[in-house]
Amino acid sequence: MSELSTLLADLKEQEALDAVKKMLGDGLDPMQILADAREGMQVVGKRFGNGEYFIPDLIYSGEILKGIAQMVEPYIKDSGVETKKIGKVIIATVAGDIHDIGKDLVVFMLDISGFEVYDLGIDVPVQTIVNKIKETGSTVVGLSGFLTLAFDAMKETIDAIKAAGLRDNLKVMIGGGQIDEEVRKYTGADAYGKDAMAAVTLAKGWLC
Repeated sequence: MSELSTLLADLKEQEALDAVKKMLGDGLDPMQILADAREGMQVVGKRFGNGEYFIPDLIYSGEILKGIAQMVEPYIKDSGVETKKIGKVIIATVAGDIHDIGKDLVVFMLDISGFEVYDLGIDVPVQTIVNKIKETGSTVVGLSGFLTLAFDAMKETIDAIKAAGLRDNLKVMIGGGQIDEEVRKYTGADAYGKDAMAAVTLAKGWLC
């Protein structure tokens, strides 16, 4: 791991920002700096997954990353380099559920992992999700729900996607507090993820 990856993974904000400033001053490729930052965030995600880090740590690491991105962005624009996205992913907390912490973490981790993410928000009607699939051509949809009542909404959403003729080339992952393999079978989803890193792994498996 690079120095920047390690500093970000260890949540050393000032040291990480100082390192970025020096790297930019030395003329390093801004895309490489972002790649190093992304590697550090992946370590943060793993530490969260195995219980070393908690939600406040994830949020803090996101703030550090935001600071790095703000420093690097002008240099990317100047170099004319476009960041190529891996693929498109739609994320929504399903109708009837207003929990967004889990969803927001998934959106964040997908975004810094290189995906183009469409975050539809919370309590999202079935038709809104169907329309967004048609509009974007996305082949991966993530449905989030913390409450048990979300299971029926997930099933209705997936049934509606099928009825619209969009299911064959689409992968659906679900996630949330109570979700397990039985819920996955009930809803008709392709997979479920226990946390944000699992969502990234699934999306990469389907799109890369």
